[in-house]
Amino acid sequence: MRVLGFGDNIVDRFVDRGTDYPGGNSVNVAVYARRLGLKAAYLGVFGDDGLGRFLRDSITAQDVAVDHCVVRTGETGLSTLRVDDGDRVFLGWNGGGVTVREPLTLDGELLAYVASFDLVHSSVYSRSESELPKLAGPGPLVTFDLSSDDEFRTPSYLDRVCPYADLVLLSCSHLDEAATCSLLAEAVDRGARLALATRGVDGAIAYDGRTVHTAPARRVDAARPLVDTMGCGDAFLTGFAVSLLRGGWSRDTPPHGNLIERGLHDGAAAAHEQCFVEGAFGHGRPTGQPGVSSMWRAFDQEN
Repeated sequence: MRVLGFGDNIVDRFVDRGTDYPGGNSVNVAVYARRLGLKAAYLGVFGDDGLGRFLRDSITAQDVAVDHCVVRTGETGLSTLRVDDGDRVFLGWNGGGVTVREPLTLDGELLAYVASFDLVHSSVYSRSESELPKLAGPGPLVTFDLSSDDEFRTPSYLDRVCPYADLVLLSCSHLDEAATCSLLAEAVDRGARLALATRGVDGAIAYDGRTVHTAPARRVDAARPLVDTMGCGDAFLTGFAVSLLRGGWSRDTPPHGNLIERGLHDGAAAAHEQCFVEGAFGHGRPTGQPGVSSMWRAFDQEN
């Protein structure tokens, strides 16, 4: 089985640690799928600055392929944050850099490449909404992260994404159970085949248009100190989706109730383990470390 992360990448700068970490929703899902034993690749745009090179090298070090990515002139996306009692606190970002400003368009060659995967994941941070209709029909399953921001929950936005998504993820730790279930139902009513909500310490909920499934969060043992919560939602989604794939989920075979229940528990286990990882997947380096530019000498002579 093969998983592709399509879209965003970013460097997460922890100002309290003086450390930069590689990340990005689409990158994280690919890395986590590989760590769970699947083949994985990332498809997107890297900036030609030192941070872009840092990202590419960190991703390939995780045995995630990047051979169909492109490098564009411009800055890499950068977010700044700190950790308070284990919880990440975002301080700001530069808008995602060239990755978001000039995202990839899926032409015939790239669509053929994408079709070789079992599942493709993207997110609101990728500016990939216009490409989703190209993935509809026979081909890989499509998962999409709708984040937690209200701007990505309007009827008009959901109508752009949900009809082309086999699974959407919504972060709902700020909502009660009733509001969460209502939001999941709206996503399914607008076309998503399955909707998943993560709610932090309150667990997770999935809705397939027929049944609401719930699972508790895994508690962190006081004897094993939490590092930070960066990537926990992405880890949950990946653990859930990989569990469904291993259970036979495909475009022609929707997941049955028992498979969804197992997926929720597998997702919770993956999110729990992520609590003990620095940044999204480690590979931190001191902030300010120099890197290579000049379009990385033609992307290392075309890899």
